[in-house]
Amino acid sequence: MDGRPLMSRLRREVARLCQESNYTVREDVQCALQDMMARESGRSRRMLGLLLQNIEIARRERIAVCQDTGLCEVVLRVGPGLPVDGAMLREAVEAGVRDGYRDGYLRRSVVADPIFDRINTGDNTPALIFFEWDGPPRSLEVTVFPKGFGSENMGVTAMLSPAEGRAGVVHTVVDAVDRAGPNACPPVGVGVGGGGTLEVAAGLARKALLRPLISENEDIRYAELEGELLQRINDLDIGVQGLGGRVTCLGVHVEHCPTHIAGLPVAVNISCYALRQASAVIEVANDSEGA
Repeated sequence: MDGRPLMSRLRREVARLCQESNYTVREDVQCALQDMMARESGRSRRMLGLLLQNIEIARRERIAVCQDTGLCEVVLRVGPGLPVDGAMLREAVEAGVRDGYRDGYLRRSVVADPIFDRINTGDNTPALIFFEWDGPPRSLEVTVFPKGFGSENMGVTAMLSPAEGRAGVVHTVVDAVDRAGPNACPPVGVGVGGGGTLEVAAGLARKALLRPLISENEDIRYAELEGELLQRINDLDIGVQGLGGRVTCLGVHVEHCPTHIAGLPVAVNISCYALRQASAVIEVANDSEGA
């Protein structure tokens, strides 16, 4: 089957999502920021007003919410009945990122080598692409998550001992946000991953960060942990942009998976107030669009 039509659609969607995710914040995040106005006062309330004004201007004028337009993380959920070629998918995503950042006048922030010459690639590629194989039937779900590094630099991974348990996890998460202070542009979103290995825990933390703010973990123990973490973080009094106040964190979500008997990997992924994410589903109606 000829996969070119599907790859062309994927390229266009990725380009569009790169722009939409940079021009807007998630609707649930904007609603949470608006709700915070009733809970804050003084300079924190005034700063919230400025953040919301910035979000509205970016949406209306179709310009970036933040000057840091991020390193592009792209999640592809491939559904059953959709034969695909991984190399073709990767090529289409990379082309879409190049198109989206060029045509959307978005800052290019990727360097080819992290340690030595650090030369900018000039087109914000390569993207970080993650494949999942549990998408809707004959569909390709695409999520673009541009991660700015003001907050990314505040992330933490820790290899705890099993004996540290729940208390160790709470300390690791709260301490990470406390040390981040105003540098992560609060109010922040926090994703926590526990279990697996070091790299798996980090992936779970990203997955947690992308959950809707109002969602709770299906496991009551983890839902209670999310609630405690949110309360403990808000008690830090860091507040909006570090100005102090009642709300430091918009939401905390925890994802977990099995791990080794000798370890307790934990990762903390922190987002700034501009939690940017855009998704789309490409449905394939007939074999001519298969890969």
